[in-house]
Amino acid sequence: MHWADFRAQRLRDRGTPQVIVSGITPSGEFHIGHLREILTAEMIHRACLDAGLESRYVFIVDSMDPLRRVYDFLSEDYEQFIGVPLAYIPAPNTDGTPSNGETSYAEHFLNPFLEALKEIGVFPEIVMNHETYENGQFSEKIDLAIRKREEIREIIMRVSGRELPEDWFPYSPRGPNGSMDGITVTSYEYPHVFWVDENGVSGESDIRRADGKMPWRLDWAARWIIHGVTCEPAGKDHGAAGGSYDTGIPICELLGGSPPDKIVYEWIQLKGMGPMSSSSGVTIGPMEALSLVPPEILRYVIARSKIGRHIEFDTGGALFEMADEYERLLTMPDEGEITKRMRTRIDTREGALRMSQVVRGSDPLESFAGVSFRHLAMLAQIKSSDEEVWQSLRKSNHISGEPSRSIISRLSKMRSWVESEHFPETARINIQTEIDEKTRSEISDNQASFLRELSANLGSCEWSENSITDAIRNSIKNSEITGKDAFSGIYLAILGAKHGPRASSLIAEIGKDDVLAILSVI
Repeated sequence: MHWADFRAQRLRDRGTPQVIVSGITPSGEFHIGHLREILTAEMIHRACLDAGLESRYVFIVDSMDPLRRVYDFLSEDYEQFIGVPLAYIPAPNTDGTPSNGETSYAEHFLNPFLEALKEIGVFPEIVMNHETYENGQFSEKIDLAIRKREEIREIIMRVSGRELPEDWFPYSPRGPNGSMDGITVTSYEYPHVFWVDENGVSGESDIRRADGKMPWRLDWAARWIIHGVTCEPAGKDHGAAGGSYDTGIPICELLGGSPPDKIVYEWIQLKGMGPMSSSSGVTIGPMEALSLVPPEILRYVIARSKIGRHIEFDTGGALFEMADEYERLLTMPDEGEITKRMRTRIDTREGALRMSQVVRGSDPLESFAGVSFRHLAMLAQIKSSDEEVWQSLRKSNHISGEPSRSIISRLSKMRSWVESEHFPETARINIQTEIDEKTRSEISDNQASFLRELSANLGSCEWSENSITDAIRNSIKNSEITGKDAFSGIYLAILGAKHGPRASSLIAEIGKDDVLAILSVI
């Protein structure tokens, strides 16, 4: 059983409509690591729907979180906004200075990310947390938390091992400049929290408005109740022993709610560079990733891995292996008589395919249109125009008529990948117009003899992949050479390298005259 289907079965036991939630703080550029939480939640939501459960997928934006420091991409002008909720800060200009405020800081970073989610088939209900504060939905829980602050303080200290001061208060008011920094609470009388700032200025905040917010551990527990959350996957930082999840569960119960089951996911790491982090610069943005990778493959990266296993995301050569794996699943034959263990494995693979589709319930075969990732990578490099690619695919019977939107999008992404720094140099194709002396010295006598035999056979064969494959096989048979050395010789002659894409496909696409011209000088 796929992990998302397993979670859906567990949620069925709750006996309530499911509210699957993920959240994010829009403090800066988002990276692809954020997609693990979002897609984990969205796939569980899909699995609930597939199981016939009533389910909603809600995306909570932590727009009430404060600006914590002046990040590297911001000018020093943002010093004045430290401690102010992100919803009430102006978006940065391209030079890092504050804009005119028509767009908030939170919206500035959030909106491109939401567009990226659409590309991978994620359409959540958006909840801006500052609006939940503004409309008073937090007020009841804030009041209850203040009245039970000693019990909550004891929970946090006992579970997390953190020491909290005697005057700790479960609500952070906003001061005269809108910041929550440097504010000391002096008293409380519903619905007002009275305070004094570091300059001795006193004031009051109405808990029914966005005049302040609860600390993260309380805010999270309260929103579970407010939104009726039944499932919210969290990263291992929040899910660690004594972390936000462990304190959130008893706090939620104290505030009168039923907390979701604890689900903890591992992080995505950039291959060889460790966990992604916006602050450390170890990151690749979702928009950049989506310009390179078909959305089905991006979803498959998450769908194929159990929640508790870390994922190494590689935009280089490993993408070929990932696409090969995906394509093998698409064409997986009927396995006939199978054991219970084999059935579990098959169900898991079929679940990963199902969860990888951009459109829920769509046929996975439609997304790849019968054209392999490797074949498209080759065509994108040796065909200068898209129309030449379509002509080639028509000739090879991969497509008929006009190309589908899916294959057009895939070619566009492939061209972006080929032109990017991420494309592996070992996969680059440079067709030789002549064989230089260095390459000639690497071609052995046996390989040269084979290539002359191949040239003769190609000269008299029909120019199709099948016929070219037969010509290569016959030439190997008629020469004293191993298959490995034969193909190495083909690639050395045509590409100046010892490896390359499928030889018969490559030769067919280059064209008869050009191939024979190259081989004629052997």
